[in-house]
Amino acid sequence: MHIARRCAASALALGLALGLLPGHAAAADAPRLAATVRDVTGEKLGASHTPGCPVPPERLRLITMNHWGFDGRVHRGELIVHQDAVRPVLRVFRKIFEERFPIRRMRVMAEYDGSDARAMADDNTSAFNCRRVTGDAGHLSRHSYGDAVDINPLENPYVDRAGAVHPPAARRHLERNPATEGLIVPGDPVARAMESAGWEWGGHWSPPDYQHFSADGT
Repeated sequence: MHIARRCAASALALGLALGLLPGHAAAADAPRLAATVRDVTGEKLGASHTPGCPVPPERLRLITMNHWGFDGRVHRGELIVHQDAVRPVLRVFRKIFEERFPIRRMRVMAEYDGSDARAMADDNTSAFNCRRVTGDAGHLSRHSYGDAVDINPLENPYVDRAGAVHPPAARRHLERNPATEGLIVPGDPVARAMESAGWEWGGHWSPPDYQHFSADGT
């Protein structure tokens, strides 16, 4: 009981420190970012965390926050990130929210059994997922460390070293001009917010990974 009270107090304190609202206040005070931060349960991790992953569950945090959807409404979503990534991620998504940048959906990777292909096909914005790099199984993905985020994969495709587009249905969005709703382009609210947080964008890579942002640039 004491542990639960401490966790709740910690989540509220973090929200207040960042100028955020507790989750139950979202409806009354929208449009403002409402976020809570909690320890991650095994249910929320599911198949996204397996033995041997580089980050133990106790160093991960579940962020529950609202975001704008493509329907012009505010929705509630979830991201799992490393504990050290909580503050920069919240600051970035607060700026994104203020600009009303639309996000299709934001679900933890346990809902896709840890499958990056399924999550991308569903246009899901996600963060932690202990896995190999899609299209390059010889390397561990930065998502395994909880300090990388993929945003709107269908609008922002990833092209692997072999030239394959992920997800395949995103091929039409390799043409970035004119920018359509949900696309990330240089100088837009998402790119600016991530840059201000010190995170790097895969959209500058060759081949590009338009959906991907990470703390260390990989």
